[in-house]
Amino acid sequence: MRTVNAYAAPSATEPLVKTTIERRDLLPGDVMIDIAYAGICHSDIHTVRGEWGDIQYPQVVGHEIVGHVTEIGSDVTKYAVGDLVGVGCMVNSCRECEQCLAGQEQYCLKGNTGTYASVDRADGTITQGGYSQAVVVDQDFVLRVPESLDIEKVAPLLCAGITLYSPLHHWNAGPGMQVAIVGLGGLGHMGVKIAAALGAEVTVLSQTTSKQEDSLKFGAKAHYATKDPETFEKLRGSFDLIINTVSAKIDMAAHLGLLKVDGTMVNVGAPSEPLEVPAFALLPGRRSWAGSSIGGIQETQEMLDFCAEHGILPETELISADDVNDAYERVLASDVRYRFVIDAATLA
Repeated sequence: MRTVNAYAAPSATEPLVKTTIERRDLLPGDVMIDIAYAGICHSDIHTVRGEWGDIQYPQVVGHEIVGHVTEIGSDVTKYAVGDLVGVGCMVNSCRECEQCLAGQEQYCLKGNTGTYASVDRADGTITQGGYSQAVVVDQDFVLRVPESLDIEKVAPLLCAGITLYSPLHHWNAGPGMQVAIVGLGGLGHMGVKIAAALGAEVTVLSQTTSKQEDSLKFGAKAHYATKDPETFEKLRGSFDLIINTVSAKIDMAAHLGLLKVDGTMVNVGAPSEPLEVPAFALLPGRRSWAGSSIGGIQETQEMLDFCAEHGILPETELISADDVNDAYERVLASDVRYRFVIDAATLA
């Protein structure tokens, strides 16, 4: 066992505190990673505050992890000590079901093992995430990070990046397709960059026009304010694909009305309360409403390689681990452009 420093939530209502956790001894297929940087995702906040269900405390979150391999198990063949690697939202799955065999471990029919707050298939403990100095992960759930990507910025690709890449890839975003991204936050700004790199014509739908300059800089062709009722009249029937990144209730009928016939709106944001979808928002245009959750390991590696090829990185703000509670409040206040990254060296 290895003892490492970490920041953990002691309960759903208390601030995160500095503590220590134990990392298991390496199994034959395991990789030990010294964490260099860990991104902060809105999912972390939902989880530790019990908004997505009960969890076991204390809990260390963080599923956007980048670092270097420091030790490998006896059966490891994919990585060597010193390799630059990443870990995303899952660290295991059943590996036997139809979805796992298809390379879609994120949809494991028996439930994948999350990087945190899940029962670890290896030893039955509760998984603890990336707000820590090191992590032990099975080699099959480790990603190779291209050296050309800035190590200080790359961590959010392991969640925000793949969360947007996967639906854009699945629904064939590319030249000739009109794509709208709802929300220009940690997820949304990655959606704009990736969709534009895929060749789609991208429009940002944000509450106001305050981020319009950023939208255009990231590759969008247009930016509209959803607080303006005229937006929904002007853009009615305009989009082949809409990706909703917002983790709050929105007017679903109004947004679905922006789709062309046979268009699809995909939810990647995960509000803690139900969304209401009137049937007549779907029926007249044979429209679809879908959901998407991260991507499989192969697709996540494909995303990292795509981002390296196109020079795509998230916009980040580097913080000390001691600033994590302040960062949470700023995330909730939408006061970050666009993703916080923890410098794990500050955990020493």
